[in-house]
Amino acid sequence: MKSQNDSIIQLDFTEEMRNSYRDYAMSVIISRALPDVRDGLKPVQRRILYAMTELGLLPDKPHRKSARIVGDTMGKYHPHGDSSIYDALVHLTEDYSLSIPLVDGHGNFGSIDGDSAAAMRYTEARLSTGAMTMLENLDKQLVPFGPNFDESEKEPLVLPATLPNLLINGTTGIAVGMATNMPPHNPSEIIDGVIAYMKNPDITVRGLMKYIKGPDFPTGAIITNADEIAQIYETGEGKIKIRAKTEIEKSDYGRQNIVITEIPYTVANNKSKLLENLVNLAKDKVFDEIYDVRDESSKEGIRLVIEVKKDRNIDNLLNGLYKKTSMEDTYGVNMLAVKDKQPITFDLKSLIQEFVLFQEELYTKEYEHLLAKAKNRLEIVEGLIKATDVIDLIIEILRGSSSVKQAKDCLINGNVTDINFRSKASEKQAKALDFTEAQADAILAMPLSRLVGLELLKLHQENDTLLANIGEYNKILGDKAELHKVIQTRLKSYKKQFPIPRRTELANVTLENYVEEIKEEELFVLIDRFGYTKSVDASSYSRIAAENLEEYHHIIPLKNTDRLCVFTKGGNMHQVKAMQIPKGRAKDKGVLIQNLCKLEGDEPLMYISFEDLFDSQLLFITRHGFIKLVSGVEFETNRSTIACTKLADDDELICVQQVTIEDAISADRKVIVITEQGLSLGFPLVEVNELKKTSRGVKGITLIGDDLVKFAGFVTPDTERIDFDGKAFNPKKIRTRRRAAKGQKSQITTK
Repeated sequence: MKSQNDSIIQLDFTEEMRNSYRDYAMSVIISRALPDVRDGLKPVQRRILYAMTELGLLPDKPHRKSARIVGDTMGKYHPHGDSSIYDALVHLTEDYSLSIPLVDGHGNFGSIDGDSAAAMRYTEARLSTGAMTMLENLDKQLVPFGPNFDESEKEPLVLPATLPNLLINGTTGIAVGMATNMPPHNPSEIIDGVIAYMKNPDITVRGLMKYIKGPDFPTGAIITNADEIAQIYETGEGKIKIRAKTEIEKSDYGRQNIVITEIPYTVANNKSKLLENLVNLAKDKVFDEIYDVRDESSKEGIRLVIEVKKDRNIDNLLNGLYKKTSMEDTYGVNMLAVKDKQPITFDLKSLIQEFVLFQEELYTKEYEHLLAKAKNRLEIVEGLIKATDVIDLIIEILRGSSSVKQAKDCLINGNVTDINFRSKASEKQAKALDFTEAQADAILAMPLSRLVGLELLKLHQENDTLLANIGEYNKILGDKAELHKVIQTRLKSYKKQFPIPRRTELANVTLENYVEEIKEEELFVLIDRFGYTKSVDASSYSRIAAENLEEYHHIIPLKNTDRLCVFTKGGNMHQVKAMQIPKGRAKDKGVLIQNLCKLEGDEPLMYISFEDLFDSQLLFITRHGFIKLVSGVEFETNRSTIACTKLADDDELICVQQVTIEDAISADRKVIVITEQGLSLGFPLVEVNELKKTSRGVKGITLIGDDLVKFAGFVTPDTERIDFDGKAFNPKKIRTRRRAAKGQKSQITTK
């Protein structure tokens, strides 16, 4: 009896994980996610088309329930779940994804808007005429077959595609560590490129581009970097920029409409998301020029209407829409496909070369099949013609034989044993017979009606035709140039069968910057003692009663194109665009200023319009008594938050005050500093030095011990009182020293 240790297999965990993941990755790459370079199909797509062929769902036959197709595909060939199979089936019907759809759907198979298809039990499908270019010769054994997952059925390992499906329809697939993203092309251009390559195998990629201009997406639109396509085709990788096609129309009341008639291929199957994005941009006032957005699309085509306000710059708005929406998007090209069970990145020429090599193989096998079939038929026809010349002898042999086997042996080998003949001459003549077995079977099965003169004539005509065909087949098989002519003839017939004009326009366009265009208006920003903030226009502000305005601690006039600057105790300046401050009515509460500029616990000291900064200076006084003036020009920045002064770790601003030009030159402006210990100092504003915002400032007052500044600011001669710490002080009774730097101080005199 085996011990428990004998049944334990010791494995290295790292090696087991490496091998298992490698096997999984290769299975996904080869058997699931990436297309074959020959027919351009992923395994699930190939199995769907083959299952539909087995069901007889040809283009001239009625549609069949999708559930039946999915069931057959899953049960026989693809045991990976019905939803993945149905998704693949739906994709094969999409004329906005494929240049030539391979499945003809009947029912709700989704839409370009992004609507999902109805359940498979409600929809029906059959093969399209395009699919027949990949399935027509499947019964001629031109391609290899292999066992299915349980070896109960045979399935084709590749379809006998006679049209370059990989380039025409494109494909996408995500495997392990790699992905393919092949753009679709125009069928006529690809066929012309293939024919050009067959005529000149040394043609370059740029030579092929005389025929294949670039990708041709079913959704149309514009490729804006056409000059980069050549490099993409040479390397097999790159990025294509696709822009929606638009038209400008006149609308009511002097407005104009931007009408989107074609969308980027990347937005196909998700048009509603683009529309939703445009609506949100208009709703959030990101583009103030937009008056309305609506979808007027129909069976005739896409029509997304963006109504633009009167007297606005439409070209500038379009630049903004291209930048902030998927009206302009990037398609990443990765021309990866599987060849001989190896994933390879191809360039344009090598893809066409692989297709031509596959066609040479297919057509060689096809004509070998036709040649063998013609030779077999010729053998029978020659036997029948020969039999009509000795029909009396054959009848005599049949009459004198005791069995069909005996008569057949006589026809093939001239064996006359035990056969009764009317004469020795007939017996001698029968010994000379040497029909083949196939000819003997045909003779024995020949009805007497074939002896009619007209039927005999048909046999001779068929014999001549077969001889001519055999000569033609041998000529094609013996000369590659003749084989190429046959391939080209069929490709040209496909060009007539699928005469699709080019839909995607090629151009070289640079995306220009969007300049925000806002109609100026006067606003008033109202901030109460709790920090709740709102803005009102000038007309609304004029209607607010004076007693209601008293509840707002800060009222800042500015334009809607301006920015509100918020200076805080922590030494920072925050900026908020006026357009971002929510508009409200007198009774509206507004939003906290902390939510608009993310103060994060920092306490605001002063609010000022960004435009007002340039005509003034700012007075900074810190809790440790440092003071300076800074020109407002130094705060010119587009950043939302900057440091407005230099502070020690334990210091903070106690005063930020606007100093106008009049204040700066007036000798009667007086700076007042009051400390926590009740000491004060006053000195003229003109004595304060102007410094950079990155400096700490100079000492404005000398503090004793742990005393700190509690109040600071400058006053005018008209200032009668300062409300501070619950008390009212008369600034005129605070003694002023000639030089603030000496730090002389006086006791506060109250009024």
